Formats: sequence, C-alpha cells, structure tokens
Amino acid sequence: MILESVIDINCKDILDNLPSGIYSTDLKRKIIYWNNAAEKITGFRAEEVVGSYCFDNILKHIDKEGRSLCKSLCPLAKTIKDGIPRKAEVFLHHKDGHRASVNIHTIPLKDSNENIIGAAEIFSDNSEFTSIEIKIKELEKMAFFDKLSKLPNRGYIESEIDLRFHEFKRFGQSFGVLFLDIDHFKHFNDTFGHDAGDLILKTVARTLRSSSRPFDIFGRWGGEEFVGIIKNVDRHTLAKIGNRYRKLIENSSIALDDKPVGITVSIGATVAKNDDSKSSIIKRADLLMYECKQKGRNCLASD
Repeated sequence: MILESVIDINCKDILDNLPSGIYSTDLKRKIIYWNNAAEKITGFRAEEVVGSYCFDNILKHIDKEGRSLCKSLCPLAKTIKDGIPRKAEVFLHHKDGHRASVNIHTIPLKDSNENIIGAAEIFSDNSEFTSIEIKIKELEKMAFFDKLSKLPNRGYIESEIDLRFHEFKRFGQSFGVLFLDIDHFKHFNDTFGHDAGDLILKTVARTLRSSSRPFDIFGRWGGEEFVGIIKNVDRHTLAKIGNRYRKLIENSSIALDDKPVGITVSIGATVAKNDDSKSSIIKRADLLMYECKQKGRNCLASD
C-alpha cells in the first residue's frame, strides 16, 4: 500500500480516526486508501471505492462555477504532476445524491528517493456552514421547521423577509430573493411515485443546506418550491449566486430503478426595491421563475 510505504504502519490507526477525510492514490489516481472519516463525509464505504479511480464517477468534484474538476482541472492530478500541494473549496457528490461543500488539501506522496509515487487528498466539511446547521437544530424545536426537507418552512421565511425589509428601509442593507422550483416534479411523482418525489425534495434541500453561505437562509415555500433570502447583494451578484446553486443542483442526482436521475431547478431572482412589500417581492420572483419554465427550464431569470 502506498500510504504504508511513506509513513509508519502504526500511523494508520491515527489516520483512520482523524475527523478529516483522507484518501490516497497511485500515479494513475487509483484509490488505495480511504479512511473512516471519508466514509462518513461522502457516504461511500472503503470497500466501495478502494481499487477504483478517483475520476470514476465517485466524488465528482465540481467548483463554485459548477465546472467538473475530475479531468483537466483535478487538483490531485496537478499535485501528482508537479509535486505542489494545493488547497481548494469544492463540492463533492455524496452517495445519497446531494452536493456537499468541503475544503480539500492535496499533497504529493514520495518514496525514500523523493520520487513522487502518488498523492493524498485531505478533506473536511466546510466549517463556515455550521451556523446554518445550528440554526436548523434550533428550528426543529419550534413551529418553523419542515420535517421532510429539514429546512425552515414558509412561516419562517416570511418572518425573515419582514426582518430583511426592516433592515433595508432603516439601514439600507440590501437583500434579494431566489425563488426555486424543481423542474418536471409532477412527472417524477407520476412516473416513479411520491416516494421518489420526496427523495428529490430531500436531495435539493441537502444541497442547499450544505452549500449556503452562513448569513443566507433557504426554506421550503411549499410543494416543490424553495425560497432563498440572500443578504448584501445587487442584481448582478444575486444572479451569480443563484446560478451557483442552480449548477450545484444540476450536478446532483438520485437513483431510481438503479439508474441515476438528474435534477434541475428554474430560478427567479430579484432584489428588494424601495416600494416593495413581502408579497410584491415574492410575486416578482415567482413570475421570473415562470419565465425560466417558458424558456426551457434549468435557468435563472432576474430583473
């Protein structure tokens, strides 16, 4: 095992019990080691991945722009080539189908003669999102929690919009609203059943929950609709953030009849205006979302 050739074998017990995920590969990026934390963070057991290659549709790393990193942009492959460690924030594909934000650090593995013989990737849950998880746990104890999606419900989102308008009108703090609707949701329900529909809702919610900025909030508005409240943005930035979420969801999937099924959303994006109210900003975002449906879905419309 490459891992054992570069460190003392007794260190393996330490690596297996670290809170960060670690895996190592050979020069061809064949996975040779996969620790316990890697199993917990990704959902994949060691026996499912050891012996395969890191580009074999396992973690499917993508960046903030939704670009696949597993080919020409792979940090691990670059580190194997030039021996330079790298750090990056990426979104991996969890075994359950959703996207999860992680910080990665790639390092070269060398033999006693300083020849590169492989590489290792160390990755951990992006700690900046822990505040969202804490907030969600608090909401579980209240009436503002949607049990299926494990996100805040419509009542909480409405109260948050009221608060954002208070900050906007009193202190000039801008904010925007993203209105997301899952594409072809009725078709999924009619074709595969309501259990499949619930799984799609959960997958979208997990992706939103694990990739949200700590000062933004997403909630389930109703049915297949979600609303995000994004602070301190102008029209251009809101559209950029909205497209980031859209691409993350587009790169998520669920397994139906043992086949991966992709998920997409249509998004309406709008920023608060001086004469806005809670109902007017939601209505405008909703109408913009329907523009996306008319344009073919899986896109974002902003005003």
